[in-house]
Amino acid sequence: MLDRKLLDRVLGQVSRPVRYMGNEYNMVEKDPEDVSIRFAFAFPDVYEVGMSHLGMKILYHLMNEREDTYCERVFAPWVDMEEKMRENRIPLFTLETRDPVSKFDFVGFTLQYEMCYTNLLNMLDLAGIPLLAKDRTQQDPFVIAGGPCAYNAEPLADFLDLVAMGEGEQQIGELLDLYGEWKKKDGDRESFLRQAAAIPGVYVPQFYDVTYRDDGQVESVNPNTAAAPDRIAKRIVRDLDSTYYPDRMIVPFMDIVHDRIVLELFRGCSRGCRFCQAGMIYRPVRERSMDKLLELADKLVKNTGYEEISLSSLSTSDYSRLEDLVKQLMERFRDKRISLSLPSLRLDSFSRDFIEEIQKVRKTGLTFAPEAGTQRLRDVINKGVTEDDLVRSVTDAFVSGWNTVKLYFMIGLPTETEEDLQGIAGLARLVTDCYYGLEREKRQKGLRITVSTSSFVPKPFTPFQWEPQNTMEELREKQGFLRKALRMKHVEYNWHDPELSFLEAVFARGDRRLGAVLLSAWKNGARFDSWADQFHMEGWMDAFRQNHLDPGFYAYRKRERDEVLPWDHIDVGVSKAFLWKEKEKAGRGERTPDCRVSCAGCGIRGTWEGIC
Repeated sequence: MLDRKLLDRVLGQVSRPVRYMGNEYNMVEKDPEDVSIRFAFAFPDVYEVGMSHLGMKILYHLMNEREDTYCERVFAPWVDMEEKMRENRIPLFTLETRDPVSKFDFVGFTLQYEMCYTNLLNMLDLAGIPLLAKDRTQQDPFVIAGGPCAYNAEPLADFLDLVAMGEGEQQIGELLDLYGEWKKKDGDRESFLRQAAAIPGVYVPQFYDVTYRDDGQVESVNPNTAAAPDRIAKRIVRDLDSTYYPDRMIVPFMDIVHDRIVLELFRGCSRGCRFCQAGMIYRPVRERSMDKLLELADKLVKNTGYEEISLSSLSTSDYSRLEDLVKQLMERFRDKRISLSLPSLRLDSFSRDFIEEIQKVRKTGLTFAPEAGTQRLRDVINKGVTEDDLVRSVTDAFVSGWNTVKLYFMIGLPTETEEDLQGIAGLARLVTDCYYGLEREKRQKGLRITVSTSSFVPKPFTPFQWEPQNTMEELREKQGFLRKALRMKHVEYNWHDPELSFLEAVFARGDRRLGAVLLSAWKNGARFDSWADQFHMEGWMDAFRQNHLDPGFYAYRKRERDEVLPWDHIDVGVSKAFLWKEKEKAGRGERTPDCRVSCAGCGIRGTWEGIC
């Protein structure tokens, strides 16, 4: 058992000890002796990042609604805490009971970002759980993963017992029911995994064999047991109004990244941006009713005390009753001084009336995502917004009292030219002109425009999954070009590290051979790779050399249409034929309409009849 006095002494020696203390408002407390299943929900990053994740909030409270289950939380300890834990032989522990994670039935990781993979390994090691699934015994927890990166979990296949594909509200209950029955019978690990593989959406990596061609490409991925299906189809929730959503959320004692109420308006996206994995894997679009959202807002305000509500979705401004919802929320909570915030807004879904409504209580930031600098490239990626949309939107914002605007772009997109890069600077200049085009008394002083660029990463299950990534040298040249082009008054330029984008591309499209690289990189000291002050590229490149793998094979190589992709045995409902068709349309600069307007035949409708 954990030495609580020793832990308390250690917490007095590390930064931000509140990360490891628990006991927050709305934390669930149970007696572990009263439950038969213990589930450690593991987020492979620090507390303030993980506690901002909506999926954790939903599944944490959902599992704790069960009388037989206690779900507890565990986050990656920061480097100073890890040092003290190893020095004092303190195993990884949960926040709720401070019990060692190794004593739980399940350790469930959510995979939000490829660069958290070494943290997953580090957390298993700190817990004393064998890293490789094949080395675990009857006494070890089952290690399960879900989240967007789980759609290509092949680089982690050696380390995971189970992978949950898709939305977990129903799936997790079925898995826990199965486990409860299996545990009563005292079966062996493999018998549970065989039964679990029969649950729709559950992938057991060890039940599949991967073969490779002489040139390094995947030759086949086939089940090695009758218990495993040929393809694993994702799970979705059909009706969001009837599915579980928490009416209370844990309120941390410290600031977290998104420290507010989160209202999920809908799932999926109908826009069809060709670079966007989320827009493909989360199809089809399903909305929550306005009545349900208002009911949830009432309960969450009452049960948390937060003074801000975030309206969350992949494309929030596409919610069919957004303006009505905003007006009702503002009227309902105006006396309590509760404000609304939204993620980045689509330029073609923005109105002055709407923006004036959300600023009545407190002015929040405005972020727009043109994504590309020219209309030609926006058509290639199927973004579907125009320069006129930008002019209208920022002008309305400036008239309504805003003086700060953030613009997001992506560089390294397929077919990108120097003209497209120059277009980014041109749009920043255009926004400045919109501000100064207003009469002085109609605008707020102190214009600030932030231009941010991320680097294109080809992702599985997108039309660009076959495309190569720009080299790190090419991305640095493009960033240098933009640094010069954006040297203008009122404009600040931010960009992403090309080395991180390179590794993200490697593991996004990687296969099982990368598991050895992950293990070597972790042994070389890799952890918290998404944090600039912790990232060390040399250790990663050494890991590739140690395992005789060329990372450029994964990031820089163009795939052919008939190539077997490492994730081809996963079915997200969107067909490979549709994705290839979209890739060809991108090459011709042809747009595909919003699928709420005209069905593009992506395959979803055939998979889930009557849902879209």
